[in-house]
Amino acid sequence: QVQLVESGGGLVQTGGSLRLSCAASGRAFSDYVMGWFRRAPGKERQFVAAISRSGGNTQYGDSVKGRFTISRNNANNTVSLQMNSLTPEDTAVYYCAASAGYLPTTPTLYDSWGQGTQVTVSS
Repeated sequence: QVQLVESGGGLVQTGGSLRLSCAASGRAFSDYVMGWFRRAPGKERQFVAAISRSGGNTQYGDSVKGRFTISRNNANNTVSLQMNSLTPEDTAVYYCAASAGYLPTTPTLYDSWGQGTQVTVSS
């Protein structure tokens, strides 16, 4: 498995931007599809974005399309999530995850998870 540590969360006003990062260690980073999920209070975990092993393919949840961008750097073993035009509905704990599958959107198909980073968007 790969170990994951997220960073970059915080408090931002509506319309603002944040960039989350996830650092991986352990097995070869490029062996994994990487994804971001989020969980808001009282809600189930929600798919946000995923990126293929090479970085050439991406997939996004409907609620973040056009606002969020996922990217990865296999040389540095990092995956990032650029979040723009944030709204209070984006408030959640954001998790980085690694999968041996192909751009899965289902949390159960991810094998490794980070501890999460809080994102709070004020109105």
